[in-house]
Amino acid sequence: MGTLIFTTDPADPRLDDFRDLSTADRRPDRPGGRGLVVAEGTVVVRRLFSSAYPVRAVLGVERRIRELEPELPEVPAYIVPAEVMAEVVGFHLNRGVLAVADRASMPTAGEILARSRTVAVLEGVGDHENLGALFRNAAALSVGGVLLGAGCADPLYRRSVRVSMGNVLRVPFAALHPWPSGLDSVAEHGFRTVALTPRADAVDLRSLGTGKFALLVGSEGHGLTPGALAAAELAARIPMAPGVDSLNVATAAAIAFYELAAR
Repeated sequence: MGTLIFTTDPADPRLDDFRDLSTADRRPDRPGGRGLVVAEGTVVVRRLFSSAYPVRAVLGVERRIRELEPELPEVPAYIVPAEVMAEVVGFHLNRGVLAVADRASMPTAGEILARSRTVAVLEGVGDHENLGALFRNAAALSVGGVLLGAGCADPLYRRSVRVSMGNVLRVPFAALHPWPSGLDSVAEHGFRTVALTPRADAVDLRSLGTGKFALLVGSEGHGLTPGALAAAELAARIPMAPGVDSLNVATAAAIAFYELAAR
């Protein structure tokens, strides 16, 4: 069990891992970034505790820390008043508790492909909320992993972790390089590479047969690039009512995940 520490000093240096999170939770190669994994709220914090990411410390109001006390790892758990917590992190946090962890070593794309039957392959998904929603959907619908092509945001950014409800900590992910020629290695692992697109000449998603599938999804605005579409084995679309040309990328992916999981 962790060590409970009470403090009322917002300048306490022991709280520096939690300080100014609007900048400090970014990747190490970004200005102000330390590259820490930040979990918000009891549900996500619990998922962090059970993940491979080494927890450094916990910060929260007493009620939330007490809820987590039986599950606390051997790390400091700082108990502070809500107003002190807001001053430290730089914004008011309704969820009342945070945990920070170091990044863990990630599997390779090949390792994910070797143990999966369905994977998601993303290109240009730069919105952290869409990325988090995609990981939440992937976890719910038994997707074996997520491969990140060009232009994707960092899945471990705080907002992505929060929107995913901590599922980004559970679904394995890896970069797929080079892009888009790296899709050749996906096919070599026995996957049918299916590019999701609203194009009229794409096949109906429901018409796919059985097998191992790699679902390619692109950015919210422009979708997949011509290079990614050309590298896929086939293009598939979700049939929609007349006058509607597309869906939110996370919503479209969830529908496709569900359809492919049934196979």
